[in-house]
Amino acid sequence: MRTLVWFRRDLRTIDNTALIRAMDKVASSEAPDKGLIALFTVTPKQWQEHGVSERRQQLVVRRLEALSTELAQLRIHLRIEVVDSYQECGALISELCTRFAIEQVFANADYEVNELRRDALVKCSLERSDIPFSLYSDKCVFAPGGILTKQGRHFKVFTPFKNSWLQRFDAARLVVRKPVALTLNALFYAEHTFELPREVKKFKAATNVNSDCWPVDTPALLGALRLFSLQKANFYHDNRDVPSVNGTSQLSPYLALGMLSVRQCIARLLNGRNPEQLNLGEQTWLAELIWREFYQHLIYFQPKLCKGANFLVWCDHIRWQGDIAHLIHWQQGTTGYPIVDAAMKQLNQTGWMHNRLRMIVASFLSKDLLLDWRYGERYFMNQLVDGDFAANNGGWQWSASTGCDAQPYFRVFNPVTQGQKCDPQGEFVRHWLPELSSVPDKYIHCPWLWDEFASLDYPFPIVDHKTQRVRALQMYKEAKNNEC
Repeated sequence: MRTLVWFRRDLRTIDNTALIRAMDKVASSEAPDKGLIALFTVTPKQWQEHGVSERRQQLVVRRLEALSTELAQLRIHLRIEVVDSYQECGALISELCTRFAIEQVFANADYEVNELRRDALVKCSLERSDIPFSLYSDKCVFAPGGILTKQGRHFKVFTPFKNSWLQRFDAARLVVRKPVALTLNALFYAEHTFELPREVKKFKAATNVNSDCWPVDTPALLGALRLFSLQKANFYHDNRDVPSVNGTSQLSPYLALGMLSVRQCIARLLNGRNPEQLNLGEQTWLAELIWREFYQHLIYFQPKLCKGANFLVWCDHIRWQGDIAHLIHWQQGTTGYPIVDAAMKQLNQTGWMHNRLRMIVASFLSKDLLLDWRYGERYFMNQLVDGDFAANNGGWQWSASTGCDAQPYFRVFNPVTQGQKCDPQGEFVRHWLPELSSVPDKYIHCPWLWDEFASLDYPFPIVDHKTQRVRALQMYKEAKNNEC
Protein backbone atom coordinates (compact mmCIF):
# COMPACT_ATOMS: atom_id res chain seq x y z
CA MET A 1 0.00 0.00 0.00
CA ARG A 2 1.32 3.40 -1.03
CA THR A 3 -0.45 6.59 0.02
CA LEU A 4 -0.16 10.32 -0.49
CA VAL A 5 -1.25 12.87 2.12
CA TRP A 6 -2.05 16.32 0.75
CA PHE A 7 -1.45 19.17 3.19
CA ARG A 8 -3.46 22.36 2.74
CA ARG A 9 -4.46 24.47 5.76
CA ASP A 10 -3.42 21.79 8.26
CA LEU A 11 0.32 22.36 8.51
CA ARG A 12 1.04 20.16 11.51
CA THR A 13 1.87 16.55 12.34
CA ILE A 14 0.18 16.36 15.76
CA ASP A 15 -3.58 15.75 15.66
CA ASN A 16 -3.70 15.80 11.86
CA THR A 17 -6.50 13.41 10.93
CA ALA A 18 -5.56 12.84 7.29
CA LEU A 19 -1.87 12.33 8.07
CA ILE A 20 -2.55 9.89 10.89
CA ARG A 21 -5.07 7.91 8.82
CA ALA A 22 -2.60 7.69 5.94
CA MET A 23 0.17 6.56 8.29
CA ASP A 24 -2.11 3.97 9.90
CA LYS A 25 -2.95 2.61 6.45
CA VAL A 26 0.69 2.20 5.54
CA ALA A 27 1.71 0.82 8.93
CA SER A 28 -0.95 -1.89 8.75
CA SER A 29 0.06 -2.96 5.24
CA GLU A 30 2.23 -6.04 4.78
CA ALA A 31 3.45 -5.01 1.34
CA PRO A 32 7.27 -4.88 1.21
CA ASP A 33 7.25 -1.72 -0.92
CA LYS A 34 4.69 0.17 1.15
CA GLY A 35 5.21 3.89 1.48
CA LEU A 36 3.84 7.38 2.01
CA ILE A 37 4.71 10.79 0.62
CA ALA A 38 3.42 14.20 1.72
CA LEU A 39 2.49 17.00 -0.66
CA PHE A 40 1.86 20.73 -0.41
CA THR A 41 0.76 22.69 -3.46
CA VAL A 42 1.72 26.35 -3.77
CA THR A 43 -0.85 28.17 -5.94
CA PRO A 44 0.37 31.75 -6.58
CA LYS A 45 -2.48 32.73 -8.90
CA GLN A 46 -5.05 31.44 -6.42
CA TRP A 47 -3.36 33.30 -3.59
CA GLN A 48 -3.56 36.49 -5.63
CA GLU A 49 -7.23 35.97 -6.51
CA HIS A 50 -8.07 35.30 -2.86
CA GLY A 51 -6.11 38.35 -1.70
CA VAL A 52 -3.80 36.31 0.55
CA SER A 53 -1.42 38.72 2.27
CA GLU A 54 2.34 38.62 1.79
CA ARG A 55 2.66 38.07 5.51
CA ARG A 56 0.52 34.97 5.40
CA GLN A 57 2.36 33.68 2.32
CA GLN A 58 5.65 34.06 4.14
CA LEU A 59 4.29 32.35 7.25
CA VAL A 60 3.16 29.40 5.11
CA VAL A 61 6.58 28.99 3.49
CA ARG A 62 8.44 29.32 6.78
CA ARG A 63 6.16 26.73 8.32
CA LEU A 64 6.72 24.34 5.40
CA GLU A 65 10.42 24.24 6.22
CA ALA A 66 9.66 23.34 9.84
CA LEU A 67 7.00 20.85 8.76
CA SER A 68 9.48 19.15 6.44
CA THR A 69 11.83 18.57 9.37
CA GLU A 70 9.03 17.18 11.54
CA LEU A 71 7.84 14.86 8.77
CA ALA A 72 11.38 13.62 8.16
CA GLN A 73 11.47 12.54 11.81
CA LEU A 74 8.42 10.42 10.98
CA ARG A 75 10.28 9.03 7.94
CA ILE A 76 8.12 10.95 5.46
CA HIS A 77 9.25 13.28 2.68
CA LEU A 78 7.41 16.53 1.99
CA ARG A 79 7.17 17.53 -1.65
CA ILE A 80 6.44 21.16 -2.57
CA GLU A 81 4.85 21.53 -6.00
CA VAL A 82 3.92 24.81 -7.70
CA VAL A 83 0.82 25.15 -9.87
CA ASP A 84 -0.87 28.42 -10.72
CA SER A 85 -4.37 27.60 -9.56
CA TYR A 86 -6.63 24.99 -8.02
CA GLN A 87 -7.74 23.80 -11.45
CA GLU A 88 -4.30 22.28 -12.04
CA CYS A 89 -4.15 20.30 -8.80
CA GLY A 90 -6.00 17.29 -10.20
CA ALA A 91 -3.56 16.73 -13.05
CA LEU A 92 -0.58 17.22 -10.75
CA ILE A 93 -1.76 14.74 -8.13
CA SER A 94 -2.74 12.18 -10.75
CA GLU A 95 0.74 12.43 -12.25
CA LEU A 96 2.37 11.96 -8.83
CA CYS A 97 0.16 8.95 -8.17
CA THR A 98 1.32 7.38 -11.42
CA ARG A 99 4.98 8.19 -10.77
CA PHE A 100 5.02 6.77 -7.23
CA ALA A 101 2.38 4.04 -7.65
CA ILE A 102 0.08 5.71 -5.12
CA GLU A 103 -3.08 3.74 -4.30
CA GLN A 104 -4.93 6.23 -2.07
CA VAL A 105 -4.86 9.99 -1.45
CA PHE A 106 -5.69 11.51 1.95
CA ALA A 107 -6.57 15.12 2.83
CA ASN A 108 -8.52 17.18 5.35
CA ALA A 109 -11.63 18.98 4.13
CA ASP A 110 -11.96 22.70 3.45
CA TYR A 111 -15.40 24.34 3.28
CA GLU A 112 -15.08 27.39 1.03
CA VAL A 113 -16.67 27.28 -2.43
CA ASN A 114 -13.47 27.30 -4.50
CA GLU A 115 -11.85 24.73 -2.24
CA LEU A 116 -14.86 22.41 -2.49
CA ARG A 117 -14.74 22.75 -6.27
CA ARG A 118 -10.99 22.03 -6.23
CA ASP A 119 -11.51 18.82 -4.27
CA ALA A 120 -14.34 17.73 -6.55
CA LEU A 121 -12.05 18.13 -9.57
CA VAL A 122 -9.25 16.18 -7.87
CA LYS A 123 -11.64 13.39 -6.94
CA CYS A 124 -12.90 13.21 -10.52
CA SER A 125 -9.34 13.08 -11.85
CA LEU A 126 -8.32 10.29 -9.46
CA GLU A 127 -11.46 8.25 -10.15
CA ARG A 128 -10.26 7.75 -13.72
CA SER A 129 -7.41 5.70 -12.25
CA ASP A 130 -9.57 4.07 -9.55
CA ILE A 131 -7.64 5.86 -6.81
CA PRO A 132 -9.74 6.73 -3.72
CA PHE A 133 -9.60 10.32 -2.49
CA SER A 134 -10.37 10.26 1.24
CA LEU A 135 -11.38 13.56 2.88
CA TYR A 136 -11.65 13.96 6.66
CA SER A 137 -13.29 16.48 8.94
CA ASP A 138 -10.38 18.00 10.81
CA LYS A 139 -10.86 21.77 10.96
CA CYS A 140 -13.73 21.67 13.46
CA VAL A 141 -14.60 19.59 16.50
CA PHE A 142 -17.97 18.96 14.84
CA ALA A 143 -18.09 18.89 11.05
CA PRO A 144 -20.74 20.97 9.27
CA GLY A 145 -23.96 19.04 9.73
CA GLY A 146 -22.85 17.76 13.12
CA ILE A 147 -24.60 20.59 14.98
CA LEU A 148 -28.16 21.15 13.74
CA THR A 149 -31.45 22.53 15.05
CA LYS A 150 -34.28 20.20 16.07
CA GLN A 151 -35.70 20.80 12.60
CA GLY A 152 -32.49 19.50 11.01
CA ARG A 153 -31.33 22.90 9.76
CA HIS A 154 -28.09 24.72 10.37
CA PHE A 155 -28.02 27.33 13.11
CA LYS A 156 -28.26 31.00 12.16
CA VAL A 157 -27.85 32.34 15.69
CA PHE A 158 -24.66 31.79 17.65
CA THR A 159 -25.89 31.27 21.23
CA PRO A 160 -28.14 28.26 20.45
CA PHE A 161 -25.30 26.87 18.30
CA LYS A 162 -22.90 27.23 21.22
CA ASN A 163 -25.35 25.63 23.64
CA SER A 164 -25.92 22.70 21.29
CA TRP A 165 -22.15 22.39 20.75
CA LEU A 166 -21.52 22.26 24.50
CA GLN A 167 -24.34 19.77 25.00
CA ARG A 168 -22.89 17.41 22.39
CA PHE A 169 -19.26 17.87 23.40
CA ASP A 170 -17.73 15.03 25.39
CA ALA A 171 -14.38 15.91 26.92
CA ALA A 172 -13.64 12.23 27.51
CA ARG A 173 -13.71 11.61 23.75
CA LEU A 174 -11.42 14.52 22.89
CA VAL A 175 -8.29 12.76 21.71
CA VAL A 176 -5.19 14.55 20.42
CA ARG A 177 -3.10 11.96 18.60
CA LYS A 178 0.63 12.23 18.12
CA PRO A 179 1.93 10.16 15.19
CA VAL A 180 4.61 7.50 15.55
CA ALA A 181 7.39 7.27 12.96
CA LEU A 182 6.92 4.69 10.23
CA THR A 183 9.24 1.72 10.57
CA LEU A 184 9.20 1.12 6.82
CA ASN A 185 8.62 3.67 4.08
CA ALA A 186 9.92 2.73 0.65
CA LEU A 187 9.40 6.34 -0.49
CA PHE A 188 11.67 7.80 2.20
CA TYR A 189 15.39 8.26 1.69
CA ALA A 190 17.44 9.30 4.71
CA GLU A 191 19.99 11.15 2.59
CA HIS A 192 17.31 13.31 0.98
CA THR A 193 17.60 17.03 1.82
CA PHE A 194 14.63 19.36 1.70
CA GLU A 195 14.89 22.49 -0.40
CA LEU A 196 12.22 24.98 -1.34
CA PRO A 197 11.55 25.26 -5.08
CA ARG A 198 13.02 28.42 -6.59
CA GLU A 199 9.53 29.81 -7.34
CA VAL A 200 8.58 29.44 -3.67
CA LYS A 201 11.63 31.09 -2.11
CA LYS A 202 10.41 34.54 -3.18
CA PHE A 203 7.43 34.21 -0.84
CA LYS A 204 9.79 33.75 2.08
CA ALA A 205 11.34 37.14 1.34
CA ALA A 206 8.09 39.06 1.88
CA THR A 207 8.60 42.60 3.11
CA ASN A 208 7.26 44.18 6.30
CA VAL A 209 7.21 40.86 8.12
CA ASN A 210 8.79 40.40 11.53
CA SER A 211 9.36 36.66 11.67
CA ASP A 212 10.34 36.89 15.34
CA CYS A 213 6.71 37.70 16.19
CA TRP A 214 5.43 34.45 14.69
CA PRO A 215 7.65 31.41 15.38
CA VAL A 216 6.81 28.35 13.31
CA ASP A 217 8.40 25.39 15.09
CA THR A 218 5.98 23.16 16.96
CA PRO A 219 7.64 23.42 20.42
CA ALA A 220 7.26 27.21 20.26
CA LEU A 221 3.61 26.96 19.21
CA LEU A 222 2.79 24.48 21.96
CA GLY A 223 4.66 26.67 24.42
CA ALA A 224 2.59 29.71 23.43
CA LEU A 225 -0.62 27.71 23.83
CA ARG A 226 0.48 26.40 27.22
CA LEU A 227 1.53 29.87 28.41
CA PHE A 228 -1.82 31.39 27.46
CA SER A 229 -3.81 28.55 29.02
CA LEU A 230 -1.93 28.71 32.31
CA GLN A 231 -1.29 32.43 32.73
CA LYS A 232 -3.73 34.46 30.62
CA ALA A 233 -6.91 32.47 30.02
CA ASN A 234 -8.13 33.06 33.60
CA PHE A 235 -8.30 36.81 32.93
CA TYR A 236 -9.33 36.65 29.28
CA HIS A 237 -12.86 37.96 29.89
CA ASP A 238 -11.42 41.19 31.33
CA ASN A 239 -8.26 41.66 29.28
CA ARG A 240 -9.55 40.74 25.82
CA ASP A 241 -11.07 44.23 25.37
CA VAL A 242 -7.93 46.14 26.39
CA PRO A 243 -5.57 46.50 23.40
CA SER A 244 -2.71 47.92 25.48
CA VAL A 245 -2.59 44.67 27.48
CA ASN A 246 -1.17 41.47 26.01
CA GLY A 247 -4.20 39.52 27.16
CA THR A 248 -5.27 37.55 24.08
CA SER A 249 -3.82 34.26 22.86
CA GLN A 250 -2.49 35.60 19.52
CA LEU A 251 -2.80 32.04 18.22
CA SER A 252 -5.08 33.05 15.35
CA PRO A 253 -2.38 32.73 12.62
CA TYR A 254 -1.68 29.18 13.75
CA LEU A 255 -5.36 28.23 13.78
CA ALA A 256 -5.89 29.82 10.36
CA LEU A 257 -3.14 27.70 8.80
CA GLY A 258 -3.77 24.62 10.90
CA MET A 259 -0.38 24.81 12.60
CA LEU A 260 -2.43 24.15 15.73
CA SER A 261 -5.78 22.35 15.75
CA VAL A 262 -8.82 23.57 17.61
CA ARG A 263 -8.79 20.24 19.47
CA GLN A 264 -5.27 20.91 20.73
CA CYS A 265 -6.39 24.31 22.01
CA ILE A 266 -9.46 22.94 23.76
CA ALA A 267 -7.59 19.97 25.25
CA ARG A 268 -4.90 22.27 26.63
CA LEU A 269 -7.54 24.66 28.02
CA LEU A 270 -9.59 21.92 29.67
CA ASN A 271 -6.55 20.09 31.04
CA GLY A 272 -8.67 17.12 32.11
CA ARG A 273 -11.74 19.14 33.11
CA ASN A 274 -15.20 19.50 31.62
CA PRO A 275 -16.31 22.86 30.10
CA GLU A 276 -18.62 23.61 33.03
CA GLN A 277 -15.60 23.46 35.36
CA LEU A 278 -13.84 26.32 33.57
CA ASN A 279 -13.75 29.77 35.11
CA LEU A 280 -15.27 32.79 33.37
CA GLY A 281 -12.12 33.76 31.49
CA GLU A 282 -11.57 30.22 30.21
CA GLN A 283 -15.23 29.86 29.23
CA THR A 284 -15.01 33.12 27.29
CA TRP A 285 -12.03 31.87 25.26
CA LEU A 286 -13.76 28.55 24.61
CA ALA A 287 -16.74 30.54 23.30
CA GLU A 288 -14.41 32.34 20.88
CA LEU A 289 -13.18 28.99 19.54
CA ILE A 290 -16.80 27.93 19.08
CA TRP A 291 -17.46 31.21 17.20
CA ARG A 292 -14.75 30.18 14.71
CA GLU A 293 -16.51 26.86 14.25
CA PHE A 294 -19.87 28.61 13.82
CA TYR A 295 -18.48 30.66 10.93
CA GLN A 296 -16.96 27.55 9.30
CA HIS A 297 -20.36 25.86 9.38
CA LEU A 298 -21.97 29.01 8.02
CA ILE A 299 -19.87 29.26 4.86
CA TYR A 300 -20.53 25.57 4.18
CA PHE A 301 -24.31 25.94 4.38
CA GLN A 302 -24.36 29.45 2.89
CA PRO A 303 -21.92 29.29 -0.05
CA LYS A 304 -23.14 32.69 -1.25
CA LEU A 305 -20.99 34.20 1.50
CA CYS A 306 -17.91 33.06 -0.42
CA LYS A 307 -19.17 35.03 -3.41
CA GLY A 308 -19.42 38.39 -1.67
CA ALA A 309 -23.11 38.24 -0.77
CA ASN A 310 -24.76 39.74 2.28
CA PHE A 311 -26.19 37.11 4.59
CA LEU A 312 -29.32 39.21 5.16
CA VAL A 313 -31.18 39.60 1.87
CA TRP A 314 -32.64 43.00 2.74
CA CYS A 315 -29.11 44.37 2.98
CA ASP A 316 -28.77 43.94 -0.78
CA HIS A 317 -30.85 47.13 -0.97
CA ILE A 318 -28.31 49.22 0.97
CA ARG A 319 -27.10 52.15 -1.11
CA TRP A 320 -23.68 52.88 0.30
CA GLN A 321 -23.35 56.66 0.31
CA GLY A 322 -19.77 57.22 1.43
CA ASP A 323 -16.99 59.10 -0.30
CA ILE A 324 -14.60 56.53 -1.78
CA ALA A 325 -11.72 58.95 -1.14
CA HIS A 326 -12.24 58.31 2.57
CA LEU A 327 -11.25 54.67 2.05
CA ILE A 328 -7.59 55.68 1.69
CA HIS A 329 -7.73 57.63 4.95
CA TRP A 330 -9.21 54.60 6.68
CA GLN A 331 -6.58 52.26 5.21
CA GLN A 332 -3.68 54.54 6.12
CA GLY A 333 -4.95 55.45 9.58
CA THR A 334 -5.51 59.16 8.93
CA THR A 335 -9.22 59.51 9.75
CA GLY A 336 -8.71 61.89 12.67
CA TYR A 337 -10.16 59.41 15.16
CA PRO A 338 -7.22 58.13 17.26
CA ILE A 339 -8.50 54.66 18.19
CA VAL A 340 -9.32 53.94 14.54
CA ASP A 341 -6.03 55.31 13.25
CA ALA A 342 -3.92 53.53 15.88
CA ALA A 343 -5.64 50.24 15.08
CA MET A 344 -4.99 50.63 11.36
CA LYS A 345 -1.35 51.51 12.02
CA GLN A 346 -1.05 48.31 14.04
CA LEU A 347 -2.56 46.30 11.19
CA ASN A 348 -0.38 47.90 8.51
CA GLN A 349 2.84 47.48 10.46
CA THR A 350 2.31 44.04 12.01
CA GLY A 351 -0.36 42.22 9.99
CA TRP A 352 -2.37 41.67 13.16
CA MET A 353 -5.03 43.65 14.99
CA HIS A 354 -6.63 43.24 18.39
CA ASN A 355 -10.11 41.74 17.98
CA ARG A 356 -11.92 44.57 19.78
CA LEU A 357 -10.28 47.02 17.43
CA ARG A 358 -11.32 44.97 14.41
CA MET A 359 -14.92 45.54 15.46
CA ILE A 360 -14.38 49.27 15.99
CA VAL A 361 -12.67 49.96 12.65
CA ALA A 362 -15.17 47.78 10.78
CA SER A 363 -18.11 49.64 12.29
CA PHE A 364 -16.40 52.94 11.48
CA LEU A 365 -15.95 52.03 7.81
CA SER A 366 -19.54 50.93 7.26
CA LYS A 367 -21.47 53.19 9.64
CA ASP A 368 -19.36 56.36 9.86
CA LEU A 369 -17.81 56.43 6.41
CA LEU A 370 -20.87 54.70 4.89
CA LEU A 371 -18.65 52.51 2.71
CA ASP A 372 -19.38 48.95 1.63
CA TRP A 373 -18.03 46.48 4.20
CA ARG A 374 -16.50 44.43 1.36
CA TYR A 375 -13.80 47.08 0.88
CA GLY A 376 -12.71 46.48 4.45
CA GLU A 377 -13.00 42.71 4.24
CA ARG A 378 -10.73 42.70 1.20
CA TYR A 379 -8.20 45.08 2.73
CA PHE A 380 -7.99 43.00 5.88
CA MET A 381 -7.26 39.83 3.90
CA ASN A 382 -4.53 41.72 2.02
CA GLN A 383 -2.85 42.67 5.30
CA LEU A 384 -3.61 40.02 7.92
CA VAL A 385 -1.11 37.35 8.86
CA ASP A 386 -4.06 35.41 10.34
CA GLY A 387 -6.42 35.91 7.40
CA ASP A 388 -9.14 33.28 7.58
CA PHE A 389 -12.01 33.78 5.14
CA ALA A 390 -14.81 32.48 7.35
CA ALA A 391 -13.76 34.41 10.46
CA ASN A 392 -12.94 37.57 8.51
CA ASN A 393 -16.20 37.53 6.56
CA GLY A 394 -18.20 36.73 9.68
CA GLY A 395 -16.59 39.55 11.62
CA TRP A 396 -17.12 42.12 8.90
CA GLN A 397 -20.74 41.20 8.30
CA TRP A 398 -21.38 41.22 12.05
CA SER A 399 -20.00 44.75 12.35
CA ALA A 400 -21.83 46.01 9.25
CA SER A 401 -25.12 44.44 10.47
CA THR A 402 -25.48 42.53 7.20
CA GLY A 403 -24.53 39.13 8.58
CA CYS A 404 -25.77 36.13 10.50
CA ASP A 405 -26.61 36.98 14.12
CA ALA A 406 -25.09 40.42 13.55
CA GLN A 407 -25.37 43.43 15.81
CA PRO A 408 -28.55 45.46 15.07
CA TYR A 409 -28.07 48.08 12.36
CA PHE A 410 -29.07 50.83 14.77
CA ARG A 411 -26.13 50.01 17.05
CA VAL A 412 -23.42 52.37 15.85
CA PHE A 413 -20.09 52.43 17.67
CA ASN A 414 -18.95 55.90 18.68
CA PRO A 415 -15.18 55.90 17.97
CA VAL A 416 -14.54 58.38 20.78
CA THR A 417 -16.39 56.54 23.54
CA GLN A 418 -15.11 53.19 22.27
CA GLY A 419 -11.57 54.49 22.59
CA GLN A 420 -12.28 55.80 26.07
CA LYS A 421 -13.64 52.41 27.14
CA CYS A 422 -10.92 50.14 25.79
CA ASP A 423 -7.93 52.51 26.06
CA PRO A 424 -8.82 54.98 28.85
CA GLN A 425 -5.26 56.23 29.45
CA GLY A 426 -4.45 56.26 25.75
CA GLU A 427 -1.53 53.83 26.08
CA PHE A 428 -2.36 52.01 22.87
CA VAL A 429 -3.05 55.22 20.95
CA ARG A 430 0.20 56.87 22.06
CA HIS A 431 2.19 53.76 21.11
CA TRP A 432 0.96 53.75 17.52
CA LEU A 433 0.44 57.50 17.15
CA PRO A 434 3.48 59.09 18.85
CA GLU A 435 2.44 62.45 17.42
CA LEU A 436 -0.29 62.43 20.09
CA SER A 437 2.09 61.70 22.98
CA SER A 438 1.68 65.19 24.47
CA VAL A 439 -2.12 65.16 24.41
CA PRO A 440 -3.69 64.97 27.90
CA ASP A 441 -5.69 61.83 28.72
CA LYS A 442 -8.89 63.86 28.71
CA TYR A 443 -8.46 64.64 25.01
CA ILE A 444 -6.49 61.63 23.76
CA HIS A 445 -9.54 60.23 21.94
CA CYS A 446 -10.84 63.63 20.81
CA PRO A 447 -7.67 65.72 20.32
CA TRP A 448 -9.46 68.30 18.15
CA LEU A 449 -11.11 69.60 21.33
CA TRP A 450 -7.72 70.32 22.94
CA ASP A 451 -6.64 73.96 22.92
CA GLU A 452 -3.26 73.07 21.43
CA PHE A 453 -4.59 70.78 18.68
CA ALA A 454 -3.30 73.10 15.96
CA SER A 455 0.28 72.36 17.06
CA LEU A 456 -0.13 68.63 16.42
CA ASP A 457 0.80 66.86 13.22
CA TYR A 458 -2.52 65.05 13.21
CA PRO A 459 -5.61 65.45 10.99
CA PHE A 460 -8.98 66.86 11.93
CA PRO A 461 -11.74 64.18 11.74
CA ILE A 462 -12.73 63.53 8.13
CA VAL A 463 -16.38 63.07 9.14
CA ASP A 464 -18.59 64.10 12.05
CA HIS A 465 -19.76 61.03 13.94
CA LYS A 466 -23.14 62.41 14.99
CA THR A 467 -23.98 63.46 11.44
CA GLN A 468 -22.84 60.15 9.97
CA ARG A 469 -24.78 58.16 12.53
CA VAL A 470 -28.01 59.82 11.42
CA ARG A 471 -27.14 59.17 7.77
CA ALA A 472 -26.29 55.54 8.51
CA LEU A 473 -29.57 54.87 10.27
CA GLN A 474 -31.48 56.43 7.39
CA MET A 475 -29.47 54.39 4.87
CA TYR A 476 -30.27 51.12 6.64
CA LYS A 477 -33.93 52.05 7.20
CA GLU A 478 -34.43 52.78 3.51
CA ALA A 479 -32.87 49.43 2.59
CA LYS A 480 -35.11 47.59 5.04
CA ASN A 481 -38.20 49.40 3.71
CA ASN A 482 -37.25 48.55 0.12
CA GLU A 483 -37.30 44.87 1.04
CA CYS A 484 -41.08 45.15 1.27
